[in-house]
This record gives sequence, C-alpha cells and structure tokens, in this order.
Amino acid sequence: MQFSAILTSIALTGAALFGSPAPLCAQNRDAARGDSTVLDMAQAYKQRDRKRLTSLLSQVRGHPLEPWAAYWDLSARLDEASNSEIHDFLTRYGGTYQEDRLRTEWLLQLGRNRDWVAFNREYPQYRMNDDRSVRCYALLAEHLSAGVDNTAQVKDLWLGLKEADEGCAAAAEQLRKDHTTSTTMVWHRARLGMENDRLRVVTQAVGIVSPGSVQTVNNIYLNPGKYLNDKLTALQPKTRELVSLALIRQAYLDPGEAAIEINKLRWKAQLTSEERSWIWGVIGKRAAMKLSNDAADYFAHGKASDMHDDHLAWQARAALRMGRWQQVLTAIGAMGESQRNDPTWVYWRARSLLQVATEGARAQALALLESIASPRGFYEQLALEELGQRITTAPKPTPLTHDEKEAARLNPGLNRALYAINMGLRAEGVREWNYSTNLHVRGGMDDRALLAAADMACHHEVWDRCINTSERTKSVIDFEQRFPMPFKAAVIARTAQIGLDPAYVYGLIRQESRFIMDAKSGVGAAGLMQVMPATAKWTAKKLGLYGFQPQHITDRDTNIAIGTGYLKLVLDSFDGSMPMAAAAYNAGPGRPRSWRGQTGGPVMEAAIWAENVPFNETRDYVKKVLSNTTNYAALITGQPQSLKSRLGSVGPKDATLPEVGLDLP
Repeated sequence: MQFSAILTSIALTGAALFGSPAPLCAQNRDAARGDSTVLDMAQAYKQRDRKRLTSLLSQVRGHPLEPWAAYWDLSARLDEASNSEIHDFLTRYGGTYQEDRLRTEWLLQLGRNRDWVAFNREYPQYRMNDDRSVRCYALLAEHLSAGVDNTAQVKDLWLGLKEADEGCAAAAEQLRKDHTTSTTMVWHRARLGMENDRLRVVTQAVGIVSPGSVQTVNNIYLNPGKYLNDKLTALQPKTRELVSLALIRQAYLDPGEAAIEINKLRWKAQLTSEERSWIWGVIGKRAAMKLSNDAADYFAHGKASDMHDDHLAWQARAALRMGRWQQVLTAIGAMGESQRNDPTWVYWRARSLLQVATEGARAQALALLESIASPRGFYEQLALEELGQRITTAPKPTPLTHDEKEAARLNPGLNRALYAINMGLRAEGVREWNYSTNLHVRGGMDDRALLAAADMACHHEVWDRCINTSERTKSVIDFEQRFPMPFKAAVIARTAQIGLDPAYVYGLIRQESRFIMDAKSGVGAAGLMQVMPATAKWTAKKLGLYGFQPQHITDRDTNIAIGTGYLKLVLDSFDGSMPMAAAAYNAGPGRPRSWRGQTGGPVMEAAIWAENVPFNETRDYVKKVLSNTTNYAALITGQPQSLKSRLGSVGPKDATLPEVGLDLP
C-alpha cells in the first residue's frame, strides 16, 4: 500500500486542522516517531488511563492523528472537564469526526445531568444525528420547554432500541407523567423486552408505570408458569399487563405450552383483543423460528393489525413454508410502510399476487417486480428473473475525472481514516471514513464523490471501505468497485485445483471479511475466509497439510487453501446445494441439516428456505453470498447469469442416499 502517499496528502491538507505544518520531510519523520505514541494512547483510552493519556498528548501535536489523540484524552475525562476546555476542543477540531463524536458524548452527559440550557445550545451543532438516546433527550428538552406531546417520536426511537436506554426511558417517563396516553407505549416496550429476552429492558419499562411490580417481573422471567398457575393471579387488580408479560415469556420458552395457556377461560376474559393478538404473534414467531408447521395456524388466531412488524415478517415466512399465499399477502399488507417497501416483501407480495388468477393481480405483481428489479441484491435479482431477464453487470460509469479523484485525495477525513487503518487502528479509521462519506455530514457526497472515495480506498487496497462506499451509490453502479477480485491468481488456481466455482468463493469471501487479510471475528474466526481454529485444524488434517499450526491461518495462501477446502467438503456433504453450504459455513453444518426438514417433509424453493432460516445473521449471510456469487460469475465469465439456478430447491435428504461428511465440525 502507498502509505507514504497517504501521509503526504494529510500533510498537504492538514493546515486547517493541525496548524501550520512543518516542512514535509520533517513532518514525515515526526509522524513516524509519533505513531507508537498514538498507539500507546489508543491502548490507554481502552483502559481509561486518564493520567497516561494526558501525559502523552503533548508528544503527538502535529501528528496526522492528533484529533484522535486529543479526543481520547478529553473523552476519558469528560465528566471533569470544564465547559471552556470542551469548547476549545470543538473549535480546534471543528468539522472533524472527532468534534462531532465528542459533542455526542457531551450531549449525553448534559442530558443525564438535566442541563437543558447547555443541551439546547449545543444540540443544533450536532451533525452526526445517529444516537437515539441524544435524540430522545432532545425531544424531552422540547417537551419540558414547550409542552410538546412528542410521544409518537419517542415511541419510534425507544421501541427500536434493543437494549435499555436512559435517554429514551427518561423521555418516556416524563411523557407518562404529563400524558397518560403514553402508558401504552411503556407497556409495549416491556413486551418487546420480554419477547426478545431482554430482562433489563422489561424492568426499566415496568419501573416507570408500576415500580412495585419489578420484583414480580423478575419472578415471571424466571418461572412464568408459576405466576400464571397461581390462583390469585387472575383475581388480583391491575395484573392484565403482567399476565401478558408472563404469556410472552412462556411463548419465548415454549410456544406450544403458551398456545394452550392463552386459551384458558380466565385469560380469555381478562386480556384485551389487542393483547391476545400480540401474544399470538409471539407464539407464532417463536414457533416459526423453530420451523414448526403449527406456526401459520398460531398466527391466524390473532389480528395482523395488532401485531408488530417482526411478528408479521415471521407470519409471512411461516405462510411461505406452507404455501399459504393469501396469508402471505395479509401479513405483508399489515406491515408498516417502511418494511412493506423493503425488496424482501415487495418480491414476496408480487409472488403472492401471481398466485391469484386475475389479470389485475398479475399487472400489480409485475409492477412491483419492475420497481425493484436490478442486479443490486438478492431479491432485486430474483425480481429480474421473474420478469424473464438474466443478471448481467451494470454499464460502467463514466470514468472519474482528475478533479473528482483529487477532491477525494485531498479530503482530510478520508486521509486520516486511511492513515489510522494502516497503523492498525481499523475501528477508528472505519468510523472516520464512514462519517466523512456520510450524506448528512457537511452536505455529504453525491454518487460521483462516493465513486471517487471508493476508488481511493480500492487504490490503497482497503477493500472493505472500497466496497461499502461504492455500495451506497444510488443512480450508478461500478461493478468492479463493488465486487473486486484481490488475489485473483491464487483464488482461480486453488478453485480450479479442487473443482470449486471461483465466483462462489469470491462471493463468500466478500461477505466474510471484505478481503481484509487480518480480519478476526469476536469468536476467533480469522483471515480472508474467516476460518475458526478448530475447523482449520480439522480441515488441514483432511487435506493432508501436515505441520499446520494455528498461526498459519493468517497467511493468505494457507487461509485460502483451508477455507476453500472446507467449503468444498461442506458443499459435497449437502449434495452441491450452494444455499445450504453457505448456511453451514456460517452457522455450522449441524443446523442446516435440521433446517432442511424431516423425511417426508416438503421440498421448497431455496429462496423460501433461506428466508425461513431462524438466525438473522445466517439468513442475511446466505442471501448475500448467493447474490454476490451471481454477480461475480457475471464479471468472471462476461455472460448473463441466473441466481435461481444456483438456489435450486431444498428439502429433506433422500433417506436412500448415503450421508457424506458426517464428521464435519
């Protein structure tokens, strides 16, 4: 990589950010000496070592990553910093990611301290606008100062948060005090927490409306059946909401038991129609996630209009598995507009309409398919094929001009991001790169500017930023940016040797690591193909790679050899099914074997099977790997491609055929 070029560009564009630069050669030497100090500060920040951060800060003045060093120092001691010190930082590093990141943290602190005067002064300067807690504090400040009932906005933010959150909870609590209609929002938050196994979310919400019930909620979480079987439960006042939480918890643990329980006479009398529908939604969702054939019937007991979008998505999936196209239409029709317009549900709505034997339904279906058809993604590609077309590469955009490339090359944020990534501070570099290319920051970047930024990342072989930046263009597609082929000679040679489709390998690597050589996941998967240590050892033995040691997995060629070898073994064990092999690569071979169903079960098109994969990550992974594969095949061969032919169908394994690869880890 041309690391010196990055440093030079930072030096040329850094005067406004770092003061007047020293002569370039001197600055290069100073920067090189300061790199180790910056890395020391990054470590000290993780350890919240305030004294060490402050002591090192003076040594990195003028360094390209000085804004990061200054941010770490002040962020670590923000609770004790003076307002003038904070304002000095915001002024000195104005326009940078670090300025906006620190302002986010300061706004959160001001919100927690209920300092609304300072909060309202700073909030208009907040450009990032991506922190829901900050936005909830802003809504709370607006409510307190102007009496605005912004329950709807707080609800949208709060219910969308997975974990407990002080800012939105504070806004909800104040709104509940001043507007009793907000009580329903709080109970909805508690329900979502219970159905998603987030006890802290539940107790935080219940603490707002019924503090005395928090211990009961804890007991319900541990043993919902005991609470529901207590004879006094149905007789005690104000227990309806707690009964709902208990039934939701029971549904999470055992949907079949919950389906029996909710039909008992005492709950039919106590619960409202809306509460019963929500609970049936949870029962159906959990059953659908277990691939139970009862799921579609469970959903039918409730009203789709009283279920939330996640329930409705699983209702549609369960109905797809059972071939109940009218139920698919009903579920999609009840979804919120944003989810209903997602390509996933546009496609399945169109497919459902095609099952209706009327000319009007067919015309509507074709219009829906045409609205999403493109090579951009899984369902967009399937829509193309439904319309009788194949997947081809998009026309190459007009070449970037010198001025467009120069604008990216001289962008301080992009250069600082590349410098950080090359130093090993990938997380910091990625955040600053994303901020610098984001559309809401300082006017943002249009498609041409995004292509230029992606080109810059590709040039420096920072493939993940190259791909992710190029993927954000709206009106143009640069296939070579979006689907790069690093290490092509090694991949082509290896796949030819073992009889594996190189497009499939590239499709998988792109999803696994974005071609980051030293990528490492939170569970220990490493390298381009993100191979787990135990899998690498097992595969190396199978392939006869004697002398293999765990540290070898980060070597490029070794990683490709072991990753492709394992993929080939998995693919063979699933009779050449690319969707099932991709699922196995992501979630382990055992799970896809159970997901394919029992002997005698239905054979379904693989798109329906993939949509019903219970794990969100694996479901997304399978679709993206197969979509990537199709696009890579179009690039490699120059010929139109079919995603449907790669998907095929999925069903129980033929019991007469021998099992292959049962010892796969």
